[in-house]
Formats: sequence, C-alpha cells, structure tokens
Amino acid sequence: MRKNLLLICVLATSVSLFSQEYHYKFRLLLKDKGQTHYSLDKPEEFLSVKAIERRAKYGIAIDSTDLPVSDKYIKTIESLGGAIASKSKWLSSITVHCEDSLLVDKLKELPFVAEAIFVWKGAAAVDKMQTDSVINYPAEETVSFGNYYGKGFDNIKLNNGQYLHDAGYKGKGMDIAVIDAGFNHFPQIEMLNNLDIKGTKGFIYQHQDLFSNANQHGLSVLSCIGTNKPMQFVGTAPEASFWLLNTEDSRSEFPVEEDYWAAAVEYADSVGVYVVNTSLGYNSFDNPAYSYTHASLDGRTAFITRAANKAASKGMLLVISAGNSGDSEWRKITPPSDAVNVLTVGAVQRDSIVARFSSRGMTADLRVKPDVMALGVGSTVVNDNGLVSRSSGTSFSSPIMCGMVACLWQAFPELNNREIINIVRQSSDRYDSFNEDYGYGIPDMKKAMELARSKVNQKNIQKTVIIPLKAEPKRK
Repeated sequence: MRKNLLLICVLATSVSLFSQEYHYKFRLLLKDKGQTHYSLDKPEEFLSVKAIERRAKYGIAIDSTDLPVSDKYIKTIESLGGAIASKSKWLSSITVHCEDSLLVDKLKELPFVAEAIFVWKGAAAVDKMQTDSVINYPAEETVSFGNYYGKGFDNIKLNNGQYLHDAGYKGKGMDIAVIDAGFNHFPQIEMLNNLDIKGTKGFIYQHQDLFSNANQHGLSVLSCIGTNKPMQFVGTAPEASFWLLNTEDSRSEFPVEEDYWAAAVEYADSVGVYVVNTSLGYNSFDNPAYSYTHASLDGRTAFITRAANKAASKGMLLVISAGNSGDSEWRKITPPSDAVNVLTVGAVQRDSIVARFSSRGMTADLRVKPDVMALGVGSTVVNDNGLVSRSSGTSFSSPIMCGMVACLWQAFPELNNREIINIVRQSSDRYDSFNEDYGYGIPDMKKAMELARSKVNQKNIQKTVIIPLKAEPKRK
C-alpha cells in the first residue's frame, strides 16, 4: 500500500513537471538606439536637476549614451508579442519577456537588433505578493550606555570612521542608492524609522514589491549605513539620504538580474545619486552555460560590470562587495566587483585577519582587487524582525565602508569619485605591499581625511593664477 502510494506520488509529480509551462526572457543588443524625441539640448527632460548639477560640478558631459532607447523600437517589439522587462540606454539593450521561445527568431530579424541572448527561463505563474499587517517591530531593548554607536561601534572603529563623524561629517546631503535584494518589513521597523528615504523602486519584472514577503538582505545592508539610534546602533552614514532599489530575484539565478541591475544604476544616476552600494555579485547561474569564468574578470566582459563602468564614468562612486567565494572552488571576486574605478570591499575579522570566505583577487587584467577591507565577520545589522543582530559576509563590509566613503566625500566635495577612491586606497595599511587577499588593506579614515585635505590644497594652489602687472603707459 505504502509502495503504491509512493508510486502514485512520483507519477503525479512527473506529470506536473512535464506539464509545466515556461516563459522566457532575451536580452536584445541593439545596433543603435534609434530616433528619440529627447534632445541633449534639454537634458532636464530625462535627467533630474540634481543629476545635471553633479555632472556639471565634475565636468562630465551629458552625451548620446544618456539618451533613452527609441520608443519606436519598444513599440515594434511589443507588436510582435514581447513585453519589455528591462532596458539600458548606456548599454543599448532591451530585455524582452515572452511566452513562446520561438519569438526570439522574429526578434533577431528586426533591423535594429544585433544579437539576442537568452537570460531567463521560469514558470509562467507570477508570484502573488501578500501585504503584511502593520506591525511596529520593536527596537533593541539592550542599551549600551556610554557608547554613542552602541552595538555598531565594532563596525566603524576598525577604519577609524568615527573621526569623520567627530569632524561633523555624518553623510548629510549625500544621496546613497542601495541596489540589493528586498528590504523586508522596512516600513514597520522602529529601529529604522528615522531614515531619510528619497524613493524606492523595484526592477524585477512582475515582482516589484520591496517590503512584503521580500528578502531581508537589502534591509540588513541598509542598516549598516543608515541606522541612527544613538546608544543602541549608529551606522557609518547616519545622516545620509537613501534610494532603495531592488534587483536581485532570489527565486532563481539567471543573467537577467544583471539587466535589472543595469536599469537600476541608470535610474540612480538619473535621480542624482552620488554614492551606490551593491552587495550583489554574479558568476554562476542556474544554467552553467551562461556562467562566467576567471578570464571574464577583466573589467569589460560581464554585462553588469560594463554597467558599473558606465556608472563610474558618469561621476557616481560605486562601493561593491568582493563576494563570499574565498573558501570555494571559484575563490575569486565576482562581477561587478571587477569593474574599473569602483571601490571593491573584502571582509576581515575584528582582529584584522582576512575572512576565510572573502573573495580574492587579482582581476584577469592584473588590477588590484579587492581594493580595501572592512569588518565582515560578526558585523552589526538590523534584521527583518527589527532587532539588532550579528551577520557575516562582504555583503556587510561593503556598506560599512560605503557609509564612511560617503562621509569622506561630504567633507571634500571638491574631489571627484576617482580621487576619493584613490585616497581611500592610499590610506590603507598595505598600500605599498598589496596582495590578492587584502588588496591595499584596511583604510584609516583619519589618514584619508589628511590625504584628502592635502589633495584639495594642491588643487587650490594649481587654480591660483598669477596676473602680471600691466605696464604703465608711456608718457608723451
């Protein structure tokens, strides 16, 4: 009887598997972006005032890469039965969702399409999100009297980040985008109820709820930077403002998440964000044929890495976790942490020893990665129960460093993103003896402030123009 019941269950499962309907997504790489009604003469129509001001401040031109993809192209794709899941103006791509994989043949025939790449396969049914009832999750009851940072002091003291705060720089006026997985229960959590949230946006096709039945990873990442509960837990940039952007679909692992990330970082640029933290990385996918190799870590191969390069070129400062593969067969950093002109952060323990899991460098083209290190073992975070807890990973060393970098840039706005990154590297304890485990080592924010001040003074001297005295007119 039991044997027959088991057989029936197996047969039922098999029928279910074979009858499962799948949908697909393809990334279309375009030959061009086509005609658009937008004009470089009127950038305010596709970029915010704050974005335009940031570009002007650092001498970064608004060019054709900033123009959106043609609406005509999008309508053509939709007329064939495809739905737009994502698009990238910087990388000239459109990601198409379709019910029939054979649609890709028609998409390839479009005159503006150079290539079509498979990026996702999944069940046809769309997950329905349920709304949580409103619950005021409690703040941590334990108070650490005598310590302003409370349980967060370990996060910041390793890098002397408190010197930035003591000088009055806690991130005020700095917009930080956290591009991550979900921020589960964020609106109900008392420990995070005083953060300045500028906006939120989900980029996952048909799964855009950031707060209900969502992943808590982004929430914990955010807490490392922005928590502002003195004597309980203070993050590394407690007065910063935040954009919460969700791109990681934890239900599966497909290259389409790179497309979502590219769209999110372009959005962050368009609203005027200065600093981006992402504790995401991709090297291995559910379909191994699309996984990256060590040779891909050259700063120009992975789709997400190319998007990160573009973001850096637009003047944003990207802080990216190195990855947690140090003790796995892969071992290396994961895209987009191989991007050029971004700050890649590995993890150390409280004793400054590299974490076993922290991903190693170098890049395939022999650049130093990770760049720097921060606490990533037993880091203080807020979980989606609203309580202060400990967690480990470069997912947390990255935002811990991100907050300090934002404060440093707040202190020295005359410097651009690349100059700030170089100063943070130079302030590190292994700058002259870098290696694949630590990169340049553990930055010292007190030293970084001194280096930044010296750099600003140098630039001011260079700007000084000596005006020659006019010769007196000859008297007749």
